[in-house]
Amino acid sequence: MNISVGICGLPNVGKSTLFNALTQKGVPAENYPFCTIDPAVGIVAVPDERVDILAEFSKSAKKIPAAIEFVDIAGLVKGASSGEGLGNKFLSHIREVDAIAEVVRVYEDSNITHVSNKIDPIDDIETINLELILADDQTVSKRISNLSHDVKRGHKPAMAENEILVKIEEVLKKGQMASAVILTEEEMKVAKALNLLTLKPILYVLNKKNGVKTVDLAPVEDYLKKLGANWVIVDAKIEGELSELEKGDKEEFKKELGVEDDGINDLIKESYKMLGLITFLTTGEDETRAWTIKKDSTAPVAGTAIHTDFYDKFIKAEVINWQDLLKAGSYGKARELGLLKTEGKDYVVKDGDVIEFKI
Repeated sequence: MNISVGICGLPNVGKSTLFNALTQKGVPAENYPFCTIDPAVGIVAVPDERVDILAEFSKSAKKIPAAIEFVDIAGLVKGASSGEGLGNKFLSHIREVDAIAEVVRVYEDSNITHVSNKIDPIDDIETINLELILADDQTVSKRISNLSHDVKRGHKPAMAENEILVKIEEVLKKGQMASAVILTEEEMKVAKALNLLTLKPILYVLNKKNGVKTVDLAPVEDYLKKLGANWVIVDAKIEGELSELEKGDKEEFKKELGVEDDGINDLIKESYKMLGLITFLTTGEDETRAWTIKKDSTAPVAGTAIHTDFYDKFIKAEVINWQDLLKAGSYGKARELGLLKTEGKDYVVKDGDVIEFKI
């Protein structure tokens, strides 16, 4: 399952530095706007101790974690929806991703210029989100205009789509995200066909910097709570430096700097979670592997993560929770204890299931 998250934000907030920390892939991170003109793409493993533990349990020849694609996107400025800066390029790249990681600078450093010449995280968030809203408003208005002829003719599908779009347009005109509209599952399918920016899940990444002053985060977090938003706090520069060290050196460096948990891991996990994804696992001597699926997927649908044929050819699945397998000590013992279940087409796969498909 190919999942992509676009890293976006105003210029000079640490987007490319964060991308480097995530992927250890060298992309420009110089101190000037628009240094990242074309998106750079990196594949990032989702941290998951279960893969390591099961690989050791099965003495697997290799282990393959779940992965997310992160895309480093050019900085956005006020007026992007009208083509300011690299607005059109930015918006086209954002439309292609599944979710948005919106990087917000929360540190003061006179050596790094801010496009607004002030450090105001809430204002930065509002600037970015307003540009996304304005861009969506243009998209929706254009579509409503294109439908008008068919609506006048009484064409039912056009009328149904128009009704949904009018609901969304009303919210956008109020300066709210399209995600604020309550839509049925069928209506959401229609809305998603327009690939609206403000329907995408957004994770706010509050980027601080070791050694310089961090602004008061309490008002920022209160603001994000009111939005019903998810956020993580990272130090992209420190995390980038840590990512280049060996494990032992990394722990030592973290102690010296007083850095606690790995904010980057939180970012990856939260991105995975906000997309409504879970992981099932397969394990054996050849490999232990984590497979990404949508939450609430049935066994045949989950099987398509391995091969599309699994859906039509599905007969049954042998399922066991990964911890139960470890406790049992072997598949044979798990079967004896009744922990290994045989499930049919209606079984809804759970996060952490170890599955063997029978086709």
